[in-house]
Amino acid sequence: MPPWETTMMLKTILPTPPKRAERILGIDPGFGRLGYGVVEQGGADSWKAVAYGCIETSAKNKFVERLKEIRDELEEIIKKYQPTRMAVEELFFFNNAKTAMDVGQARGVVLLLGIQHGLPIDEFTPLQVKQGLTGYGRAEKDQMQKVVAMVLGLKGKIKSDDAADALAVAITAGQSLWLEKLGKV
Repeated sequence: MPPWETTMMLKTILPTPPKRAERILGIDPGFGRLGYGVVEQGGADSWKAVAYGCIETSAKNKFVERLKEIRDELEEIIKKYQPTRMAVEELFFFNNAKTAMDVGQARGVVLLLGIQHGLPIDEFTPLQVKQGLTGYGRAEKDQMQKVVAMVLGLKGKIKSDDAADALAVAITAGQSLWLEKLGKV
């Protein structure tokens, strides 16, 4: 049995806490391309993809202009979709220090924007996201995409890996919040 089916079976046997829809903005940080995904969770088995995509910045623009572009576009997403919380993937090891610094600064812009909008912010490592969704911390991208699509009831493959990762981060935050409400965390 694939790990994602096991995860889904476990999810359905736990009791459902009182329903109150959470709208979670998930972020897969990046500098050239930042993935975002907004999901709505109405209960243990009630998930809906509200919006997802990527914010792309041009390498032709100055560094600070690219940070501003990320901030401005993310601000519009927050205003339009009104999330109740934000979930951001933590940075993992980079071979290139400059890339890590650039992504770290973009991540800082994201976190500051969340705080300015009064959003509770959850942070998860890639390992936590993979483990939470598939039960296996080394799940491949295609496995993650299948689970995300299945949980959200999406047909076909999500075109952008960054958007799919952002949706996965948002779902992980929702699962964590749900378990917290049950008193399991």
